[in-house]
Amino acid sequence: QVQLVESGGGSVQTGDSLRLSCTASTQFFSDYNMAWFRQAPGKQREFVSAVNWAGDGTKYTDSVQGRFTIFKNNAKMTVFLQMNSLQPEDTAVYYCAADMNWGRLIANPIYNNLDAWGQGTLVTVSS
Repeated sequence: QVQLVESGGGSVQTGDSLRLSCTASTQFFSDYNMAWFRQAPGKQREFVSAVNWAGDGTKYTDSVQGRFTIFKNNAKMTVFLQMNSLQPEDTAVYYCAADMNWGRLIANPIYNNLDAWGQGTLVTVSS
């Protein structure tokens, strides 16, 4: 069973940057499509971004397009989310997820039974 551990969250000001990391515990990391989701206080979990197993295909939700970048380092078994120009509305717990099926990973509504979920890391953006 794949285990995912996120890190890199914190408290920042509007316009600052953060880089989230998610490291997997599997030697088969290169086979997995990876994604980031987030859940703001009082709201439902939402899709943020995904990268395919090879690292050459990505998807972003409209609100982060152009500000966030997802990338995957298979050698380090880690997926990153570079977040620039952070806004207060980006405040949320960010979750990493993995699945071998791209369609399940980017499904709307969110497919909860993905292969693996991380425990989440909190990002707080203050104005």
